[in-house]
This record gives sequence, C-alpha cells and structure tokens, in this order.
Amino acid sequence: MASNRAADVAEVLWELKRASKLATMSAIAERAGFSPGADCKAVRKCLATIRHEWPHLEWWRAIEDDGTVESQPDHVAALRGLGIDFADDRKGYVSLLIDEELIMVWEGDTPAQPVAAVVPDAE
Repeated sequence: MASNRAADVAEVLWELKRASKLATMSAIAERAGFSPGADCKAVRKCLATIRHEWPHLEWWRAIEDDGTVESQPDHVAALRGLGIDFADDRKGYVSLLIDEELIMVWEGDTPAQPVAAVVPDAE
C-alpha cells in the first residue's frame, strides 16, 4: 500500500501533467506538504512507490534541483518526447536544456534554488 506522502506526490504529478510542466524534487515535496529530506531522499522514495503502484503517472516530470536527471533511458526518452534537449553526461546524470517556462512555479512560491541548466529566454 502506498504511503500518504506518495499519494500527495502523485497529486502533484497529476497537477504537473495537466499543466504540461516539470518541477524540481524540492518543489514537489514542498507542494505535497513535507520536507524533501537530505538529497531529496523522501521524494525519491515516493517516486519509486509511484512508479510501482501507479505506473501510468508521469513520474519523469520530477527533476533534480540542479536541472539534471539520471541518465536512465526511460527518463531521458520521456523528456525528449517533450522536446527537451540535453547537455553533458556527468557521472550518470545529464543536464537538461529547458525553457524556464516549462518549470512549474506555484502561485505564491519562489523557487528555493534556481534550476541550473535552464535556457534563458531569447531577447
């Protein structure tokens, strides 16, 4: 049986899907009402539960706080499907090159930490 936290994170993922956005793990935890934990371990555990219990949810919308994702083929493929490009591959992680408009910021929220690999708006 899934934990309450996992159910709360699942709701946030559903929100992200409806908005066609991505969010950092810390932002997802905060939106779900709990602390992400050291190195976002609490969120990672919830995402693992979600992948097992609710495989239809778009778990891949969660990205690292520094704008990277693990270079897992299913995660990379899902993000490529959104038109996201990738930069370098470092120690099993790839940097996302994404328009900051794809990063969800909930009203009243200020990002705790900027996503490092966001492509700036063209002026």
